[in-house]
Amino acid sequence: MPSDQATLSIFGVFQWIRKCLDIERGVIPLHERQGIIRNQPVSEELLNTFMLMSQFSAAVYCRSNNDSPGTSLSCSAGNCPLVEAGDTQTVAEFQDTAATDTTGYVAISRKYSMIVVGFRGSRSMRNYIADLTFEGESVNLAGCKNCKGHKGFWNSWQEAKEQVVRAVRQVSAENPGYQIVFTGHSLGAAVATLAAADMRTMGLDISLYTFGAPRVGDSSLSTFISNQPGGNYRLTHGSDLIPQLPPLLFGYRHISPEYFISSGQNIVPTPKDITIYSGDWNLSGNTGKLPGNVVAHQWYFNRIASCASGFEWK
Repeated sequence: MPSDQATLSIFGVFQWIRKCLDIERGVIPLHERQGIIRNQPVSEELLNTFMLMSQFSAAVYCRSNNDSPGTSLSCSAGNCPLVEAGDTQTVAEFQDTAATDTTGYVAISRKYSMIVVGFRGSRSMRNYIADLTFEGESVNLAGCKNCKGHKGFWNSWQEAKEQVVRAVRQVSAENPGYQIVFTGHSLGAAVATLAAADMRTMGLDISLYTFGAPRVGDSSLSTFISNQPGGNYRLTHGSDLIPQLPPLLFGYRHISPEYFISSGQNIVPTPKDITIYSGDWNLSGNTGKLPGNVVAHQWYFNRIASCASGFEWK
């Protein structure tokens, strides 16, 4: 005999599937559907910002940008020309943290008047172990009551936190008026999300730009982050598999809104190719594009991880 808890879990699955089908058939009214609140293209200005931030996320995959503080950001693969033209130097670089190998940089761009914190996606054994450590863990965020986050992502942020907080506080104090931006792709997008959420509770105004981010926590956490001051720009692309993980059935939800890119592989999107969807889950954007694949995950305005040196056995 199945336990009561198992029965309830199975019942919950059927409820969720039924709701999804009702949405698709139009049984649920439009105003009650998740993710169909703002269906319009983005502006040309915002598109240009997305392109710039995708290149900051691409730059973090280059080894030279996370092992030599005080140097200019550059991409040996040639996929971050806007960053290279931005008079951008790192003030802190980090890698090879003990448990999770969290890797990235804190940089300042004089041309764009930005302080940018970038986190790298998965490249090492420890990164992938962090990805798979997806049990929920209570997260210590001021004002976020009973919030649970992905344990591996949260631990990844905790390992880099002290160095990042120290560097951001110092460089922002020295450059008042500079915009603070957190960004990343894949695992890096997840860590950037939690890092921005945490540092916003310290009184910092932080804009967040992520590309192909997986879900980072439960509904309480996603709602908390979505409602924080500072802009959230979570970009997804087509049927990218990674934003569909961890599964909804495990209780994970996305931050809102989603900026869904519908253009194909190796195509730079135009404003009409990006649609904004609201809600912590929806079937109109990436969540409904099944089955997911990793090919779409590789392309966000450029081949975003092309500077990576391959898998690292560490």
